[in-house]
Parts: sequence; structure tokens; C-alpha cells
Amino acid sequence: MASVSVFNMEGAKVGTIELSDSIFAVPVNEHLVHQAVVAQLAAKRQGTQKAKTRGEVSGGGRKPWRQKGTGHARQGSIRAPQWKGGGVVFAPTPRDYSVKVNKKEKLAAMKSVLSAKVAEEKFIVLDELKFEAPKTKEMKAVLDNLKVSKAIVVTKEKDDVVVKSAANLPNAMTAALNTINVYDMLKYDTVVVTKEAVEAIEEVYA
Repeated sequence: MASVSVFNMEGAKVGTIELSDSIFAVPVNEHLVHQAVVAQLAAKRQGTQKAKTRGEVSGGGRKPWRQKGTGHARQGSIRAPQWKGGGVVFAPTPRDYSVKVNKKEKLAAMKSVLSAKVAEEKFIVLDELKFEAPKTKEMKAVLDNLKVSKAIVVTKEKDDVVVKSAANLPNAMTAALNTINVYDMLKYDTVVVTKEAVEAIEEVYA
């Protein structure tokens, strides 16, 4: 089993923790990681774009002039695409961009990312993360003590004080265990996890 150091909020080492090899030391499957990222980004797309085709634009029910004898090119409707105010050719319509990724594939992708972070020594475990009140300065001090500049901070459950403390830090974000995803784990250089969150990860992903 892999062993990593446990730090306190002052950045001092206070112990070690054993990590499960089945979660934190698996071979990295780049294909599944890519699929998970594609699915995550696709899920953020609204897919509500819409423009009207010539059949949906109001008006244009009769020919603007007769077929022959005017000297003009023949026209069937003033709502044809070449007319001002006409319809759009191959107009975009609302669509669902979602990409299906199986539950086992999502799990394997997350394990791959966690294993990669541990191998790169970008996985830092905190013994605890608690503030008496929301203070951006205190959260920044913790990250500075850990010598990390761009990090995602993972807690077992949502802690409003921690969330508010990190809200104004441009290079940090917080996430509860049940909201973490592959994209966010890759977006930030370092993963800072509380000790109780690590234990919960091993229970959930076992």
C-alpha cells in the first residue's frame, strides 16, 4: 500500500496514512479519463441554440413577382435564405449534447486520476481543515503553508465556512466528496484532501 504524509494546517508533517492500492495505485487509463472529461464538458452545454428556417419565418406566402417577364431572377418567397429577413440555411436546433459514460467507466477514470496525482506527489492529505469563521486570508495561509498554488480542496461533506473562505481565491476551489469529478481534478495541479475525506473515498470507491 502506498503511504503519504499527513500535514496540519500550518504545513507541518504530523503523520502518515496508508492508501489503498486498488484506488490510489491503479494503471492510468487515459482513454477513460478522456471520455469522462468529454462527458463532463458536454453536460455543461445547454444545447438551446435555435434559428428559424425558411419554413418557420413568418410571411413570404406569395411570390414577390411573377415568374417571367420582369427581368428579375425568379423568386418564390421573400423568406428564402438569400433575402433580408429570410430563414437560415441548415439552422441550428435545440439538441442534447450529453455523452453517456457507464458507472464503472466513471469509477475507473476517477481512480486513474487519483493514482496519477499520488504518483506525481500532487496529492496532499490534511489532518483537518476547520475555520472559526470564513476568512480568505486563513485559507490562503493554509495553501501557502502547503506550498501549493493551484489546488482543489476536497472535504468529506460540504463545509460552508471552508467554501466561503476559498471563494475569492482565483486558483483554488472546494468540493465535497460527492461532487468531485475528473475534469476538476485535472484542472487543478494539486489535490488537497482532508484525512476523513480520504477514508470516505476508500469506502465509496472500494
